[in-house]
Amino acid sequence: MAATGNEEQTLLPDIEEEAEGMEREMESEEEEEEGMGVEHSEEEDEEDTSEDELENEAEIQRLEEQLSINAFDYNCHVDLIKLLRQEGKLHRLRKARQKMSELFPLTEEIWLDWLKDEIRLTEDESDREKVYELFERAVKDYVCPEIWLEYVQYSIGGMGAQGGIERVRSIFERALTAVGLHMTKGASIWEAYREFEIVILSTVQPPPGSAPSQEQQELLNAQLERIHTLFRRQLAVPLMDMEGTYAEYSDWADDGVPEMVTRQYRRALQQLEKGKPFEEALLVSEPPKLAEYQAYIDFEMKEGDPARVQIIFERALAENCLVPDLWIKYTTYLDRQLKIKDLVLSAHERAVRNCPWTMGLWKSYLLALERHGADHQTVTDVFEKALNAGFIQATDYVEIWQSFLDYLRRRVDFSKEWSRELDELRAAFARSLDYLKQDVEERFSESGDLSCTIMQIWARIEALHCKNMQKARELWDSIMTKGNAKHANMWLEYYNLERSYGDASHCRKALHRAVQCTSDYPEHVCDVLLNFERVEGSLEDWDAAVQKTETKINRVKEQRARVAEKEALQARQEEEKAEHRRKAKADKKGQKKSQKVNRTGDKRKADDEYEQEWGEDAELPSKRLRGEDDFGSTATEELMETESGLFGRRAPPRKTEPPGFRKNQRGSSEAPQQPQDVSKEQRIDENCVFFEDRLAVPEALKLDRKEVDGRPMYVSPCVDKNKNPDFKVFKYKTAMEKHKIFISGLPYTCTKETLEDLCKQHGTVKAIRLVTNRSGKPKGLAYVEYENEAQASQAVLKMDGSMLENFTLSVAISNPPSRMMEDKGVPSRLLGAAMPRQPQGARGKGRTQISLLPRSLYRQSTPDAKAENGTVSAPHTTETDGVHGGPGTTSPDTQSKSLSNEDFARMLLKK
Repeated sequence: MAATGNEEQTLLPDIEEEAEGMEREMESEEEEEEGMGVEHSEEEDEEDTSEDELENEAEIQRLEEQLSINAFDYNCHVDLIKLLRQEGKLHRLRKARQKMSELFPLTEEIWLDWLKDEIRLTEDESDREKVYELFERAVKDYVCPEIWLEYVQYSIGGMGAQGGIERVRSIFERALTAVGLHMTKGASIWEAYREFEIVILSTVQPPPGSAPSQEQQELLNAQLERIHTLFRRQLAVPLMDMEGTYAEYSDWADDGVPEMVTRQYRRALQQLEKGKPFEEALLVSEPPKLAEYQAYIDFEMKEGDPARVQIIFERALAENCLVPDLWIKYTTYLDRQLKIKDLVLSAHERAVRNCPWTMGLWKSYLLALERHGADHQTVTDVFEKALNAGFIQATDYVEIWQSFLDYLRRRVDFSKEWSRELDELRAAFARSLDYLKQDVEERFSESGDLSCTIMQIWARIEALHCKNMQKARELWDSIMTKGNAKHANMWLEYYNLERSYGDASHCRKALHRAVQCTSDYPEHVCDVLLNFERVEGSLEDWDAAVQKTETKINRVKEQRARVAEKEALQARQEEEKAEHRRKAKADKKGQKKSQKVNRTGDKRKADDEYEQEWGEDAELPSKRLRGEDDFGSTATEELMETESGLFGRRAPPRKTEPPGFRKNQRGSSEAPQQPQDVSKEQRIDENCVFFEDRLAVPEALKLDRKEVDGRPMYVSPCVDKNKNPDFKVFKYKTAMEKHKIFISGLPYTCTKETLEDLCKQHGTVKAIRLVTNRSGKPKGLAYVEYENEAQASQAVLKMDGSMLENFTLSVAISNPPSRMMEDKGVPSRLLGAAMPRQPQGARGKGRTQISLLPRSLYRQSTPDAKAENGTVSAPHTTETDGVHGGPGTTSPDTQSKSLSNEDFARMLLKK
């Protein structure tokens, strides 16, 4: 085998030289055949090429200038590298790649291009060492089988150097550890490793026909054992095409496959079958395949093999490197399960390089460094990088400072009166306060630490560990001057500190100041002061405390009374304004209605108008005899007209009786009853729906404000508003809801999806309601419901005054004004409610509100009689001339019954 390999190596250069010679001959022949025309075309190509080079050079300069302004422009780095590689400017290309690798982890494609370019430029052994260093940097960014395969193949080229074979084996072992468990691509590393060892085996075999020496036999046996071991290790790992590897081992082993190896192979096959569905899902899905990787990770974590969990995490991160939650999940798993220093710290470092804006990753990195005993300078350097990472919230800077201060506090030995670590801790506390006040407040317009948490921690450390109450009191004085003096909880925190580490005098002083300054819970602070004096104080102290608390409580009551009086006055003013608007609107409607009623016309004109309104095909109602009218039926029709907004207008009657209604002997309609033989039938009549089952009503009410053809549909219970004038249907609360925010100033083109993307940055969004008018057009208002009050408050702080599509948003906690209930005496706002209802006669209600009495016979009625002694006179009737009693008289018959068609005919004939 060795002789064959040497012959192939000897023949390869000869074959390559012959091929190159043939190519040169063919090129010279083509050049001779093309002649002068070819030379002319080459000149044109050179001109085009020079123009392209000038354009590319200008673009390269523009990209370099842009990067000098913003070095963190990732796409600009990528475009610059592509152009420099296209132009062949290797020196500038190397510098551009170096700058980008310092700021960002490079992708697999960029690393492979860089490595191949550097390999082509390798001339001596010193250059090879630089390429080795470049490979080491490449394998740290991401776990990529292709880069590892390129690495081991390049290392094989240097196996002739001293210790070269051992170096190749070391790189192969590292590659197997990193990607050997990759179910689809790991087999390529195993096969390359095995082929390398087989080639080494051929070099230690004795020449044919000669007996090996003892030393040669030992080397031969050791090399055979290496190959056997590689086969056994590979067959114990679930990889694609395991069957081919098993068959190859069966052919290669002289004694056959051992039973133990066969059992391991079968277990690996079972594991492979479990993982195949996940691999197939990854194969058919589109990038970034995050959901598929999440399912695969959950499966491997349930299986419990740490190595396999690690490789699937690495595969997922290679395609989803900018997902902070995935990095957090991976680093948390490594911190709690594997706890291997190099592996854990490497993962944390890669996490913050990929997602530097995520404070949680930096915080975990600092804890991991401390947990694994990193030196103080390393932790400090990482913290300084975190401060320059560009967090998106002011509170993120507060949290990262707290993490670093916690680390510094754990370094201090408080048993000593003084130490360098203690001075460093105090200096860090002072620096953190300056940093939040200057840098953070300048960027976010707030320090992010409204409750002065860092100062509270510092004060407690001074009091507890350093026994320095004077410094603690100075810090609390500073806390109270930052707007916290009005909060009772801050004073009670200070009181507890004095109670634990101070003296009674300072406790009393703190409580007296609290009673004087607190505005949110003064009663509670007063109770704490009185209880303190019961335990600690003298009679004089008790009297002073009682006097101070009584004065405070009386002052608070007076303030609350003034506020309540002011609110009541505002409420009355609002009521008066609303009442004035209602009266003005009712008067305006009454004027329009009176003008409409006073219009006269003959019966045919009224019928023509009726037909134009309802259509020519509408069936006219048949005449009824007096006494056949049904008051109950009329009331039902009026109720439906009121609910549907058609009061004062009569719809064309139905040809058949509605299902569920039936007439008794007197002609009155009973309550709607659905026939038993009709299942799940509903009746739609003038926008009123009657259900067979009462349980269907609540389900139907859920359709309220559902959008139908671009307009909201309003659904409410069918209630007689004449009998229940105070009945109101409004499904939303009118009181303050602290977990819900109100947004105004939205662009009219804003959709629910756009608003949800904007609001979910500040918490979990449960519901969104865009306010529209009855035509479905948006009003630029919205209500957004969060999971809790804290998220809603955070959203108000962050979103109020922000811009959306050049619109300034106004955001506040939802607190809509109360809906004023209309007075019973105020006319309804429904159409036709401004006119008083006419008393119904024996003929019932007419089709229109137009009077059918001839104008010559009609006289304006006199005003209603006023009530005297608790009684009201009978309602007046219209007076006519020469009818039932002569001129100027009112017939008692007209008061008791209405006129018939014959009566009107006689009046017309007499006229």
